[in-house]
Amino acid sequence: MKNKKNTPVRVSLAYLANELGVSRTTVSNAYNRPEQLSVQLRNKILRRAEQLGYPGPDPTARSLRTKRIGSVGVLLTEHLTYAFEDRASVDFLSGMADSSIGTQNSLTLVPVGPDSAEEESALVLVNQAVVDGFVVYSVAENDPYLAAVHRRGLPVVVCDQPNNDDRFPFVGIDDFAAIAPAAHALVDAGHTRIGILCIRLSPDKNNGPVSPQRLAAAKHHVQKARVEGALKVFASAGIDPATVPIVERHINDPKNNICAAKELLSTHPDLTAVLCTTDTMAFGVLEYAKQHNIQVPQELSVTGFDGIAPALERNLTTVIQPNKEKGATAGKVLATMIKGGDYQHRSLLETSFFPGATVTSP
Repeated sequence: MKNKKNTPVRVSLAYLANELGVSRTTVSNAYNRPEQLSVQLRNKILRRAEQLGYPGPDPTARSLRTKRIGSVGVLLTEHLTYAFEDRASVDFLSGMADSSIGTQNSLTLVPVGPDSAEEESALVLVNQAVVDGFVVYSVAENDPYLAAVHRRGLPVVVCDQPNNDDRFPFVGIDDFAAIAPAAHALVDAGHTRIGILCIRLSPDKNNGPVSPQRLAAAKHHVQKARVEGALKVFASAGIDPATVPIVERHINDPKNNICAAKELLSTHPDLTAVLCTTDTMAFGVLEYAKQHNIQVPQELSVTGFDGIAPALERNLTTVIQPNKEKGATAGKVLATMIKGGDYQHRSLLETSFFPGATVTSP
């Protein structure tokens, strides 16, 4: 639409409403609450809006009026590329996306990264996020980013960890109990020389062996619980936990996981089995075994955790956790909080065991 001077004129919601002889609320509903209008009326409004070049209600004006942004933040303590490369994270975000269907909410990813050196810029990122609330995905106990989110005064849901902060609703699994079937599979097969690979137990870096002191003081509850859950099963089978070597990696990617497998297996060549706290770490073991002509499971049994699609396709013995359902549940709880409704403060989801084909007798 142009004026007499042939210059573009911005068409407003009020102008469109007057043009059509309807209320401004009716025009707004055509975009924001289509179920309030008949199909014929909504189509009429949208057709005329297109003819006049009206793009729809101004989201800034809408947020000022409703006090809502229309977006929820997902705080990730990994680099952004990890969110799209790690299948467990992809499944979680897919569940979050599913939970936003019909809510007119978008997702804003807030990747603060795993390194303390990035803390200052990450806190700025948290404080500047334009969102109605946060889902905090897997951070350490007393994490500064969680504290920053809390200070914002917005609704917050914690997923995975920390699992002991009563200030926030929690969505996750019982990691201590969930790892047990994988550990039992190894001891039931007759293994007594078993090693463990885990990802970071605390924010400070430790790319190497895990001491009992580090495990006891771990601030990442998920990894701590999985390792301790496995050690309990081993102890009940007569395996002294002190004899079980544990190797940790700060970054969970293929290069680091293969390196961890190399460190564990070259330092402890007598091991007949490796229990991994993620499927991706198990992939590192499988790749190292392939490179060194170690037959799995005939010479080395391997278990994972997560139950991501590539693990099931490779018939990896693993624990399946509902990553997508976890994201969907967290998203739904947050949406309910934003609306001021009643919600469940603690949601523990079920896991299952996939026997696979990577465990046999030593």
